[in-house]
Amino acid sequence: MTSASLVLDPSFIVAPVNRRTFGTFVEHMGRCVYTGIYEPGHATADEDGFRKDVLELTRELGVSLVRYPGGNFVSGYRWEDGVGPREHRPRRLELAWHSVETNQFGLDEFVRWCAKAGVEPMMAINLGTRGVQEALDLQEYANHPGGTAWSDLRAEHGASSPYGLKLWCLGNELDGPWQIGHKTAAEYGRLAAETARAMRMVEPDLELVACGSSGSGMPTFGSWEREVLRECYDLVDHISCHAYYGDDNGDVASFLASAVDMDRFIDSVVASADHVGAELKSRKRIDISFDEWNVWYKDRSRLTDGPGDQWEVAPRRIEDEYNLADAVVVGNLLISLLRHSDRVAVACLAQLANVIAPIMTEPGGPAWRQPTFHPFAITSRLAAGSVLRVETSSPLVSTDKFGEVPAVDAVATYDEGKLAVFLVNRSVDEAVEVTVDTSRTPVTEVLEALSMYGDDRLAVNSAEHPDRVAPRPNESVKLEDGTLTVTLPPISWTALSLR
Repeated sequence: MTSASLVLDPSFIVAPVNRRTFGTFVEHMGRCVYTGIYEPGHATADEDGFRKDVLELTRELGVSLVRYPGGNFVSGYRWEDGVGPREHRPRRLELAWHSVETNQFGLDEFVRWCAKAGVEPMMAINLGTRGVQEALDLQEYANHPGGTAWSDLRAEHGASSPYGLKLWCLGNELDGPWQIGHKTAAEYGRLAAETARAMRMVEPDLELVACGSSGSGMPTFGSWEREVLRECYDLVDHISCHAYYGDDNGDVASFLASAVDMDRFIDSVVASADHVGAELKSRKRIDISFDEWNVWYKDRSRLTDGPGDQWEVAPRRIEDEYNLADAVVVGNLLISLLRHSDRVAVACLAQLANVIAPIMTEPGGPAWRQPTFHPFAITSRLAAGSVLRVETSSPLVSTDKFGEVPAVDAVATYDEGKLAVFLVNRSVDEAVEVTVDTSRTPVTEVLEALSMYGDDRLAVNSAEHPDRVAPRPNESVKLEDGTLTVTLPPISWTALSLR
Protein backbone atom coordinates (compact mmCIF):
# COMPACT_ATOMS: atom_id res chain seq x y z
CA MET A 1 0.00 0.00 0.00
CA THR A 2 1.21 3.50 -0.85
CA SER A 3 0.29 6.77 0.88
CA ALA A 4 -0.99 10.19 -0.08
CA SER A 5 -1.87 13.36 1.80
CA LEU A 6 -4.30 16.25 1.42
CA VAL A 7 -4.26 19.70 3.01
CA LEU A 8 -7.36 21.88 2.97
CA ASP A 9 -8.36 25.15 4.58
CA PRO A 10 -11.82 26.80 4.65
CA SER A 11 -10.10 30.09 3.79
CA PHE A 12 -8.85 28.80 0.43
CA ILE A 13 -12.09 29.05 -1.54
CA VAL A 14 -12.33 28.34 -5.27
CA ALA A 15 -15.97 29.47 -5.60
CA PRO A 16 -19.39 28.75 -4.13
CA VAL A 17 -20.81 25.33 -5.00
CA ASN A 18 -22.94 25.89 -8.08
CA ARG A 19 -26.11 23.78 -8.07
CA ARG A 20 -26.14 23.94 -11.87
CA THR A 21 -23.11 21.65 -11.81
CA PHE A 22 -25.59 18.82 -11.29
CA GLY A 23 -27.51 19.19 -14.52
CA THR A 24 -28.46 16.43 -16.94
CA PHE A 25 -29.67 16.20 -20.50
CA VAL A 26 -32.84 14.95 -22.21
CA GLU A 27 -32.67 14.54 -25.99
CA HIS A 28 -35.13 13.03 -28.44
CA MET A 29 -32.71 10.21 -29.05
CA GLY A 30 -33.33 6.49 -28.69
CA ARG A 31 -35.47 5.82 -25.62
CA CYS A 32 -34.50 8.80 -23.50
CA VAL A 33 -37.94 10.41 -23.90
CA TYR A 34 -40.25 7.65 -25.13
CA THR A 35 -40.33 4.75 -22.61
CA GLY A 36 -37.72 6.69 -20.64
CA ILE A 37 -39.23 9.72 -18.93
CA TYR A 38 -42.53 9.48 -20.87
CA GLU A 39 -44.65 6.34 -21.24
CA PRO A 40 -48.41 6.94 -20.96
CA GLY A 41 -49.30 3.25 -20.78
CA HIS A 42 -46.90 2.45 -17.95
CA ALA A 43 -48.26 1.31 -14.57
CA THR A 44 -46.60 4.28 -12.85
CA ALA A 45 -47.60 6.90 -15.47
CA ASP A 46 -49.28 10.04 -14.14
CA GLU A 47 -51.97 12.12 -15.87
CA ASP A 48 -49.35 13.60 -18.23
CA GLY A 49 -47.89 10.23 -19.19
CA PHE A 50 -44.71 10.79 -17.14
CA ARG A 51 -43.19 7.72 -15.50
CA LYS A 52 -43.35 8.41 -11.78
CA ASP A 53 -40.65 5.83 -11.05
CA VAL A 54 -38.26 7.83 -13.27
CA LEU A 55 -39.35 11.12 -11.69
CA GLU A 56 -38.54 9.67 -8.25
CA LEU A 57 -35.11 8.51 -9.41
CA THR A 58 -34.47 11.92 -11.00
CA ARG A 59 -35.13 13.60 -7.66
CA GLU A 60 -32.94 11.04 -5.87
CA LEU A 61 -30.18 11.69 -8.42
CA GLY A 62 -30.15 15.30 -7.25
CA VAL A 63 -30.62 16.83 -10.68
CA SER A 64 -30.78 20.63 -10.66
CA LEU A 65 -31.19 21.44 -14.35
CA VAL A 66 -32.08 19.63 -17.60
CA ARG A 67 -30.99 20.62 -21.11
CA TYR A 68 -33.56 19.94 -23.85
CA PRO A 69 -34.30 18.85 -26.66
CA GLY A 70 -30.77 18.19 -27.96
CA GLY A 71 -28.12 17.51 -28.87
CA ASN A 72 -27.90 16.64 -32.54
CA PHE A 73 -31.68 16.30 -32.61
CA VAL A 74 -32.24 20.04 -32.16
CA SER A 75 -30.43 20.98 -35.38
CA GLY A 76 -33.36 19.69 -37.45
CA TYR A 77 -36.19 20.24 -34.95
CA ARG A 78 -39.36 22.25 -35.56
CA TRP A 79 -40.45 23.18 -32.06
CA GLU A 80 -43.99 23.97 -33.22
CA ASP A 81 -44.52 20.25 -33.91
CA GLY A 82 -44.36 19.51 -30.18
CA VAL A 83 -47.01 21.87 -28.78
CA GLY A 84 -50.78 21.84 -28.70
CA PRO A 85 -53.20 18.90 -28.93
CA ARG A 86 -51.28 15.65 -29.35
CA GLU A 87 -53.71 14.28 -31.92
CA HIS A 88 -52.77 17.13 -34.27
CA ARG A 89 -49.01 16.77 -33.96
CA PRO A 90 -47.17 15.56 -37.07
CA ARG A 91 -44.85 12.58 -37.34
CA ARG A 92 -41.50 13.54 -38.88
CA LEU A 93 -38.38 11.82 -40.13
CA GLU A 94 -35.66 12.56 -37.56
CA LEU A 95 -32.33 12.71 -39.40
CA ALA A 96 -29.82 13.03 -36.58
CA TRP A 97 -30.58 9.61 -35.07
CA HIS A 98 -32.39 8.07 -38.05
CA SER A 99 -35.78 7.54 -36.44
CA VAL A 100 -39.40 8.65 -36.60
CA GLU A 101 -40.33 11.47 -34.23
CA THR A 102 -43.99 11.34 -33.11
CA ASN A 103 -43.85 14.70 -31.29
CA GLN A 104 -46.10 13.33 -28.55
CA PHE A 105 -43.65 14.91 -26.10
CA GLY A 106 -42.59 18.51 -26.73
CA LEU A 107 -42.02 21.86 -25.08
CA ASP A 108 -45.34 21.94 -23.19
CA GLU A 109 -44.72 18.49 -21.71
CA PHE A 110 -41.06 19.25 -20.95
CA VAL A 111 -41.94 22.33 -18.90
CA ARG A 112 -44.56 20.38 -16.93
CA TRP A 113 -42.10 17.51 -16.41
CA CYS A 114 -39.45 19.94 -15.10
CA ALA A 115 -41.93 21.36 -12.58
CA LYS A 116 -42.72 17.88 -11.30
CA ALA A 117 -39.05 16.89 -11.17
CA GLY A 118 -38.10 20.16 -9.44
CA VAL A 119 -35.47 21.07 -12.04
CA GLU A 120 -34.58 24.18 -14.01
CA PRO A 121 -35.17 23.94 -17.79
CA MET A 122 -32.33 24.75 -20.22
CA MET A 123 -33.69 25.21 -23.75
CA ALA A 124 -31.72 24.61 -26.95
CA ILE A 125 -32.55 26.43 -30.19
CA ASN A 126 -32.27 25.03 -33.71
CA LEU A 127 -29.60 27.06 -35.50
CA GLY A 128 -28.85 24.23 -37.92
CA THR A 129 -31.81 24.40 -40.31
CA ARG A 130 -33.45 27.49 -38.77
CA GLY A 131 -32.45 30.95 -37.63
CA VAL A 132 -33.31 34.22 -35.90
CA GLN A 133 -37.04 34.36 -36.63
CA GLU A 134 -37.76 30.82 -35.45
CA ALA A 135 -35.81 31.50 -32.25
CA LEU A 136 -37.88 34.62 -31.62
CA ASP A 137 -41.10 32.71 -32.25
CA LEU A 138 -40.09 30.07 -29.71
CA GLN A 139 -39.10 32.74 -27.20
CA GLU A 140 -42.44 34.53 -27.65
CA TYR A 141 -44.39 31.29 -27.21
CA ALA A 142 -42.45 30.33 -24.09
CA ASN A 143 -41.89 33.62 -22.32
CA HIS A 144 -44.21 36.44 -23.41
CA PRO A 145 -47.12 37.01 -20.98
CA GLY A 146 -49.85 37.35 -23.62
CA GLY A 147 -51.52 39.48 -26.23
CA THR A 148 -49.48 38.22 -29.19
CA ALA A 149 -49.99 35.39 -31.65
CA TRP A 150 -47.52 32.93 -30.14
CA SER A 151 -48.17 33.76 -26.47
CA ASP A 152 -51.91 33.53 -26.99
CA LEU A 153 -51.42 30.16 -28.65
CA ARG A 154 -49.59 28.95 -25.55
CA ALA A 155 -52.53 30.07 -23.44
CA GLU A 156 -54.89 28.29 -25.83
CA HIS A 157 -52.81 25.16 -25.24
CA GLY A 158 -53.47 25.39 -21.51
CA ALA A 159 -50.58 27.49 -20.14
CA SER A 160 -51.86 30.97 -19.37
CA SER A 161 -48.67 31.89 -17.51
CA PRO A 162 -45.37 32.19 -19.40
CA TYR A 163 -42.80 29.45 -18.95
CA GLY A 164 -40.06 31.93 -18.02
CA LEU A 165 -37.18 30.07 -19.68
CA LYS A 166 -34.00 32.03 -18.91
CA LEU A 167 -31.13 29.74 -19.97
CA TRP A 168 -30.81 29.08 -23.73
CA CYS A 169 -28.31 27.21 -25.92
CA LEU A 170 -27.72 28.89 -29.29
CA GLY A 171 -27.59 25.67 -31.29
CA ASN A 172 -25.58 22.50 -30.78
CA GLU A 173 -22.17 21.23 -32.00
CA LEU A 174 -22.30 23.20 -35.24
CA ASP A 175 -18.55 22.69 -35.67
CA GLY A 176 -19.23 18.99 -36.37
CA PRO A 177 -19.55 17.73 -39.98
CA TRP A 178 -22.20 15.27 -38.71
CA GLN A 179 -24.44 18.13 -37.60
CA ILE A 180 -27.49 19.06 -39.66
CA GLY A 181 -26.67 22.59 -40.80
CA HIS A 182 -22.94 22.29 -40.01
CA LYS A 183 -21.26 25.71 -40.24
CA THR A 184 -17.85 27.33 -40.21
CA ALA A 185 -16.89 29.28 -37.10
CA ALA A 186 -17.45 32.58 -38.89
CA GLU A 187 -20.88 31.50 -40.15
CA TYR A 188 -21.99 30.22 -36.78
CA GLY A 189 -20.50 33.12 -34.80
CA ARG A 190 -22.39 35.64 -36.93
CA LEU A 191 -25.68 33.69 -36.61
CA ALA A 192 -25.23 33.31 -32.86
CA ALA A 193 -24.62 37.05 -32.52
CA GLU A 194 -27.68 37.92 -34.61
CA THR A 195 -29.88 35.53 -32.64
CA ALA A 196 -28.59 36.68 -29.27
CA ARG A 197 -29.02 40.34 -30.16
CA ALA A 198 -32.61 39.80 -31.27
CA MET A 199 -33.55 37.70 -28.24
CA ARG A 200 -32.12 40.34 -25.89
CA MET A 201 -34.31 42.98 -27.55
CA VAL A 202 -37.21 41.08 -25.98
CA GLU A 203 -35.54 40.00 -22.71
CA PRO A 204 -32.20 41.64 -21.91
CA ASP A 205 -31.59 39.41 -18.88
CA LEU A 206 -31.49 36.04 -20.68
CA GLU A 207 -28.49 33.72 -20.17
CA LEU A 208 -27.16 32.56 -23.52
CA VAL A 209 -24.71 29.77 -24.37
CA ALA A 210 -22.66 29.85 -27.57
CA CYS A 211 -21.54 26.57 -29.15
CA GLY A 212 -17.94 25.73 -28.40
CA SER A 213 -16.09 22.79 -29.88
CA SER A 214 -17.88 19.45 -29.75
CA GLY A 215 -14.67 17.93 -28.38
CA SER A 216 -11.09 18.91 -27.64
CA GLY A 217 -9.93 16.52 -30.37
CA MET A 218 -11.69 18.45 -33.13
CA PRO A 219 -9.23 19.85 -35.73
CA THR A 220 -10.73 23.31 -35.26
CA PHE A 221 -10.55 23.23 -31.44
CA GLY A 222 -9.24 26.53 -30.11
CA SER A 223 -9.59 28.42 -33.36
CA TRP A 224 -13.36 27.71 -33.29
CA GLU A 225 -13.74 29.27 -29.83
CA ARG A 226 -11.66 32.25 -30.83
CA GLU A 227 -13.54 32.99 -34.05
CA VAL A 228 -17.00 32.40 -32.57
CA LEU A 229 -16.39 34.60 -29.53
CA ARG A 230 -14.95 37.41 -31.63
CA GLU A 231 -18.39 37.61 -33.24
CA CYS A 232 -20.60 37.30 -30.17
CA TYR A 233 -18.48 37.86 -27.03
CA ASP A 234 -20.51 40.69 -25.50
CA LEU A 235 -23.84 39.10 -26.46
CA VAL A 236 -23.47 35.70 -24.75
CA ASP A 237 -22.66 34.55 -21.22
CA HIS A 238 -21.18 31.06 -21.66
CA ILE A 239 -19.48 28.88 -24.23
CA SER A 240 -20.11 25.15 -24.31
CA CYS A 241 -17.78 22.19 -23.88
CA HIS A 242 -18.66 18.56 -24.72
CA ALA A 243 -16.58 15.51 -23.77
CA TYR A 244 -17.13 11.76 -23.69
CA TYR A 245 -14.68 9.16 -22.38
CA GLY A 246 -14.41 5.41 -22.73
CA ASP A 247 -12.12 2.44 -22.19
CA ASP A 248 -12.22 1.74 -25.92
CA ASN A 249 -8.93 -0.12 -26.31
CA GLY A 250 -8.58 -1.77 -22.92
CA ASP A 251 -6.30 1.04 -21.71
CA VAL A 252 -7.71 1.03 -18.20
CA ALA A 253 -5.07 3.31 -16.66
CA SER A 254 -5.71 6.08 -19.20
CA PHE A 255 -9.47 5.66 -18.86
CA LEU A 256 -9.28 6.06 -15.09
CA ALA A 257 -7.33 9.30 -15.65
CA SER A 258 -9.97 10.80 -17.98
CA ALA A 259 -10.44 13.77 -15.63
CA VAL A 260 -6.93 14.91 -16.57
CA ASP A 261 -8.27 15.57 -20.06
CA MET A 262 -11.35 17.35 -18.69
CA ASP A 263 -9.11 19.61 -16.58
CA ARG A 264 -7.01 20.52 -19.62
CA PHE A 265 -10.09 21.03 -21.79
CA ILE A 266 -11.64 23.49 -19.35
CA ASP A 267 -8.38 25.36 -18.82
CA SER A 268 -7.83 25.66 -22.58
CA VAL A 269 -11.31 27.02 -23.29
CA VAL A 270 -11.03 29.48 -20.40
CA ALA A 271 -7.69 30.68 -21.80
CA SER A 272 -9.19 31.09 -25.29
CA ALA A 273 -12.20 33.00 -23.97
CA ASP A 274 -10.09 35.28 -21.79
CA HIS A 275 -7.75 35.96 -24.72
CA VAL A 276 -10.66 37.15 -26.86
CA GLY A 277 -11.96 39.25 -23.98
CA ALA A 278 -8.56 40.91 -23.67
CA GLU A 279 -8.41 41.51 -27.42
CA LEU A 280 -11.84 43.15 -27.36
CA LYS A 281 -10.98 45.09 -24.19
CA SER A 282 -14.18 43.78 -22.66
CA ARG A 283 -14.82 43.75 -18.93
CA LYS A 284 -17.16 40.82 -19.37
CA ARG A 285 -16.09 37.26 -18.46
CA ILE A 286 -17.28 34.26 -20.46
CA ASP A 287 -17.83 31.12 -18.39
CA ILE A 288 -18.13 27.45 -19.38
CA SER A 289 -21.32 25.48 -19.97
CA PHE A 290 -20.06 21.87 -19.93
CA ASP A 291 -23.46 20.77 -21.17
CA GLU A 292 -22.55 17.29 -22.41
CA TRP A 293 -20.23 14.93 -20.55
CA ASN A 294 -20.20 11.23 -19.70
CA VAL A 295 -18.66 7.85 -20.35
CA TRP A 296 -19.72 6.53 -23.77
CA TYR A 297 -18.84 3.27 -25.53
CA LYS A 298 -21.49 2.02 -27.93
CA ASP A 299 -22.30 3.09 -31.49
CA ARG A 300 -20.21 6.25 -31.53
CA SER A 301 -19.97 5.71 -35.30
CA ARG A 302 -23.66 6.67 -35.54
CA LEU A 303 -22.49 10.27 -35.59
CA THR A 304 -21.03 9.84 -39.05
CA ASP A 305 -22.26 6.55 -40.56
CA GLY A 306 -24.99 6.68 -43.19
CA PRO A 307 -28.51 5.54 -42.27
CA GLY A 308 -29.96 2.11 -42.82
CA ASP A 309 -33.28 1.36 -44.49
CA GLN A 310 -35.43 1.19 -41.37
CA TRP A 311 -37.07 4.18 -39.64
CA GLU A 312 -38.41 3.35 -36.16
CA VAL A 313 -40.03 5.22 -33.28
CA ALA A 314 -37.68 5.40 -30.29
CA PRO A 315 -35.24 2.67 -31.36
CA ARG A 316 -32.70 1.47 -28.82
CA ARG A 317 -29.64 3.71 -29.26
CA ILE A 318 -26.35 3.63 -27.28
CA GLU A 319 -27.86 2.03 -24.18
CA ASP A 320 -24.50 1.58 -22.50
CA GLU A 321 -24.40 -0.82 -19.57
CA TYR A 322 -22.12 0.93 -17.08
CA ASN A 323 -19.74 -0.88 -14.73
CA LEU A 324 -17.87 -0.12 -11.54
CA ALA A 325 -14.87 1.46 -13.33
CA ASP A 326 -17.24 3.76 -15.24
CA ALA A 327 -18.74 4.91 -11.94
CA VAL A 328 -15.26 5.75 -10.62
CA VAL A 329 -14.53 7.81 -13.73
CA VAL A 330 -17.87 9.64 -13.48
CA GLY A 331 -17.05 10.44 -9.84
CA ASN A 332 -13.65 11.79 -10.90
CA LEU A 333 -15.18 13.93 -13.67
CA LEU A 334 -17.47 15.47 -11.05
CA ILE A 335 -14.38 16.26 -8.99
CA SER A 336 -12.95 18.08 -12.02
CA LEU A 337 -16.15 20.06 -12.57
CA LEU A 338 -16.33 21.09 -8.91
CA ARG A 339 -12.64 22.04 -8.93
CA HIS A 340 -13.43 24.48 -11.76
CA SER A 341 -16.50 25.99 -10.11
CA ASP A 342 -15.02 29.44 -10.58
CA ARG A 343 -15.52 29.09 -14.36
CA VAL A 344 -17.89 26.16 -14.97
CA ALA A 345 -21.32 27.76 -14.65
CA VAL A 346 -23.40 24.85 -16.00
CA ALA A 347 -22.76 21.12 -16.45
CA CYS A 348 -25.04 18.43 -17.90
CA LEU A 349 -24.49 14.68 -17.61
CA ALA A 350 -25.66 13.25 -20.93
CA GLN A 351 -28.23 11.76 -20.84
CA LEU A 352 -30.81 11.15 -18.11
CA ALA A 353 -32.61 7.93 -19.10
CA ASN A 354 -31.60 4.86 -21.17
CA VAL A 355 -29.25 6.66 -23.60
CA ILE A 356 -25.76 6.62 -21.98
CA ALA A 357 -27.68 7.28 -18.80
CA PRO A 358 -27.62 6.77 -15.01
CA ILE A 359 -31.26 5.63 -15.09
CA MET A 360 -32.41 2.62 -17.11
CA THR A 361 -35.94 1.50 -17.85
CA GLU A 362 -37.79 -1.24 -19.66
CA PRO A 363 -41.00 -0.47 -21.58
CA GLY A 364 -43.86 -1.48 -19.29
CA GLY A 365 -41.27 -2.69 -16.78
CA PRO A 366 -38.96 -1.49 -14.02
CA ALA A 367 -36.54 1.40 -13.73
CA TRP A 368 -33.17 0.98 -12.00
CA ARG A 369 -29.95 2.78 -11.14
CA GLN A 370 -26.78 2.20 -13.14
CA PRO A 371 -23.50 2.26 -11.14
CA THR A 372 -22.82 5.80 -12.45
CA PHE A 373 -26.00 6.98 -10.71
CA HIS A 374 -24.42 6.75 -7.27
CA PRO A 375 -21.40 9.11 -7.41
CA PHE A 376 -23.59 11.75 -9.06
CA ALA A 377 -26.38 11.43 -6.49
CA ILE A 378 -24.04 11.42 -3.50
CA THR A 379 -21.92 14.31 -4.74
CA SER A 380 -25.05 16.35 -5.47
CA ARG A 381 -26.37 15.62 -1.98
CA LEU A 382 -23.18 16.33 -0.03
CA ALA A 383 -21.48 19.16 -1.95
CA ALA A 384 -22.54 22.44 -0.33
CA GLY A 385 -21.24 25.86 0.62
CA SER A 386 -17.88 26.62 -0.95
CA VAL A 387 -15.51 24.54 -3.05
CA LEU A 388 -12.07 24.44 -1.42
CA ARG A 389 -8.68 24.32 -3.08
CA VAL A 390 -7.09 21.03 -2.04
CA GLU A 391 -3.32 20.54 -2.00
CA THR A 392 -2.59 16.91 -2.84
CA SER A 393 0.60 14.90 -2.49
CA SER A 394 0.14 11.55 -4.20
CA PRO A 395 2.06 8.68 -5.75
CA LEU A 396 1.98 8.67 -9.55
CA VAL A 397 0.55 6.12 -11.97
CA SER A 398 1.66 5.74 -15.58
CA THR A 399 -0.80 6.14 -18.46
CA ASP A 400 -0.30 5.90 -22.20
CA LYS A 401 -2.43 8.97 -22.97
CA PHE A 402 -1.47 11.37 -20.21
CA GLY A 403 1.93 10.24 -18.95
CA GLU A 404 2.33 10.06 -15.18
CA VAL A 405 -0.67 11.34 -13.23
CA PRO A 406 -1.50 11.43 -9.50
CA ALA A 407 -3.10 8.22 -8.30
CA VAL A 408 -5.31 10.18 -5.90
CA ASP A 409 -7.48 13.07 -7.05
CA ALA A 410 -9.70 15.02 -4.67
CA VAL A 411 -11.89 18.04 -4.06
CA ALA A 412 -13.65 19.30 -0.93
CA THR A 413 -16.54 21.58 -0.01
CA TYR A 414 -17.18 23.39 3.26
CA ASP A 415 -20.49 24.73 4.56
CA GLU A 416 -21.05 26.14 8.05
CA GLY A 417 -18.93 23.61 9.89
CA LYS A 418 -19.69 20.67 7.58
CA LEU A 419 -16.94 19.29 5.38
CA ALA A 420 -17.36 17.00 2.38
CA VAL A 421 -14.34 15.34 0.72
CA PHE A 422 -14.54 13.46 -2.59
CA LEU A 423 -11.65 11.20 -3.62
CA VAL A 424 -10.67 8.69 -6.28
CA ASN A 425 -7.89 6.16 -6.45
CA ARG A 426 -6.92 5.78 -10.12
CA SER A 427 -4.46 2.98 -9.48
CA VAL A 428 -5.45 -0.25 -11.16
CA ASP A 429 -3.86 -2.56 -8.60
CA GLU A 430 -2.69 -0.72 -5.48
CA ALA A 431 -4.55 0.65 -2.47
CA VAL A 432 -3.61 4.09 -1.13
CA GLU A 433 -3.83 5.29 2.46
CA VAL A 434 -4.79 8.96 2.42
CA THR A 435 -4.13 11.35 5.28
CA VAL A 436 -6.21 14.54 5.32
CA ASP A 437 -5.17 17.49 7.47
CA THR A 438 -8.48 18.81 8.85
CA SER A 439 -6.92 20.85 11.67
CA ARG A 440 -7.95 24.15 10.07
CA THR A 441 -11.60 23.10 10.27
CA PRO A 442 -13.77 22.52 13.36
CA VAL A 443 -14.86 19.02 12.32
CA THR A 444 -14.70 16.29 14.96
CA GLU A 445 -17.10 13.62 13.68
CA VAL A 446 -17.45 11.48 10.55
CA LEU A 447 -21.08 11.46 9.45
CA GLU A 448 -20.76 9.32 6.31
CA ALA A 449 -18.00 7.38 4.59
CA LEU A 450 -19.13 5.75 1.36
CA SER A 451 -16.98 4.07 -1.27
CA MET A 452 -17.49 2.34 -4.59
CA TYR A 453 -15.02 -0.46 -5.24
CA GLY A 454 -14.89 -4.20 -5.77
CA ASP A 455 -12.95 -7.15 -7.10
CA ASP A 456 -14.71 -6.97 -10.48
CA ARG A 457 -14.29 -3.59 -12.15
CA LEU A 458 -16.64 -4.76 -14.93
CA ALA A 459 -19.55 -5.51 -12.58
CA VAL A 460 -22.86 -4.00 -13.70
CA ASN A 461 -26.44 -3.57 -12.49
CA SER A 462 -29.51 -4.89 -14.27
CA ALA A 463 -33.28 -5.10 -13.90
CA GLU A 464 -32.81 -8.48 -12.19
CA HIS A 465 -29.88 -7.30 -10.02
CA PRO A 466 -30.34 -3.52 -9.65
CA ASP A 467 -28.07 -3.11 -6.61
CA ARG A 468 -25.12 -5.32 -7.50
CA VAL A 469 -22.87 -2.25 -7.78
CA ALA A 470 -23.68 0.30 -5.09
CA PRO A 471 -21.88 2.40 -2.46
CA ARG A 472 -20.78 0.64 0.68
CA PRO A 473 -19.48 1.95 4.02
CA ASN A 474 -15.73 2.48 4.16
CA GLU A 475 -14.75 1.00 7.52
CA SER A 476 -11.15 2.27 7.35
CA VAL A 477 -11.99 5.91 8.13
CA LYS A 478 -10.56 7.45 11.32
CA LEU A 479 -10.62 11.05 12.57
CA GLU A 480 -8.30 11.92 15.45
CA ASP A 481 -6.76 15.22 16.55
CA GLY A 482 -7.38 17.05 13.27
CA THR A 483 -6.17 14.20 11.08
CA LEU A 484 -8.44 12.09 8.92
CA THR A 485 -7.18 8.81 7.47
CA VAL A 486 -8.92 6.64 4.90
CA THR A 487 -7.82 3.70 2.78
CA LEU A 488 -8.81 3.87 -0.88
CA PRO A 489 -8.95 0.47 -2.62
CA PRO A 490 -7.73 0.24 -6.23
CA ILE A 491 -10.16 1.67 -8.79
CA SER A 492 -12.37 3.35 -6.21
CA TRP A 493 -14.42 6.48 -5.55
CA THR A 494 -15.09 7.73 -2.01
CA ALA A 495 -17.24 10.44 -0.43
CA LEU A 496 -16.76 11.59 3.16
CA SER A 497 -19.04 13.86 5.18
CA LEU A 498 -17.80 15.35 8.46
CA ARG A 499 -18.87 17.93 11.02
